[in-house]
Amino acid sequence: MKLSNKVALVTGGLKGIGRATVMELATQGADIALNYRASEKNKVLAEELVKELKDLGRDVLCVEGDISHEEDVEKIFKSIKKYFGHLDILVNNAGLQQDASFIDMTLAQWQKVIDVNLTGQFLCSREAIREFLKRGMNDKSKALGKIINISSVHETIPWAGHANYASSKGALRMLMQTLAQEYGKQKIRVNNICPGAIQTPINKPAWDNKESLDALMTLIPYDRIGQPEDI
Repeated sequence: MKLSNKVALVTGGLKGIGRATVMELATQGADIALNYRASEKNKVLAEELVKELKDLGRDVLCVEGDISHEEDVEKIFKSIKKYFGHLDILVNNAGLQQDASFIDMTLAQWQKVIDVNLTGQFLCSREAIREFLKRGMNDKSKALGKIINISSVHETIPWAGHANYASSKGALRMLMQTLAQEYGKQKIRVNNICPGAIQTPINKPAWDNKESLDALMTLIPYDRIGQPEDI
């Protein structure tokens, strides 16, 4: 229960790495602000996850919203402040892929991935840092606040056919380093986690048939594809 009395916001927290992160934070004692985009399917998934979290004894706030929209992000953080009174941890997990060869990639495909994978992290991090600075230090942690970005190995490794995704993650690396440099002196920690291949809905075409999975496994030295819980 290392995170008892802490509040963590996880964006895109219903599936894959986001859901596994939510469960691990809750297992360690954190109360959860659960973010996801509004849809009927997501509401059902959220209800199921909320029940699991409450069974663990955690307090949960569902905060719907599209993190690529500034107004939505502002509403998310206002809701968290009103309900919990504070925020200790931000996990910038929400992300997507819209793959295409570079010459066939549309501006809409490029912009959508940048908006969610990079601008969304900027907007959420900005609001979190504002909240951390406004709240000030307390005796519950050695850090004023913590930001964890779920990035990718493709923040450093090129990825042909995925120029928008790789560009968003490369830029996220520089955003993380810049924020760590700018706010480290105020004891705000900012880090990226950079997984390789993880079996989640975002990359289903890479593993949902034997031929694709066999091709993927030639790139993985551990004889199995990673699972969200590994993160």
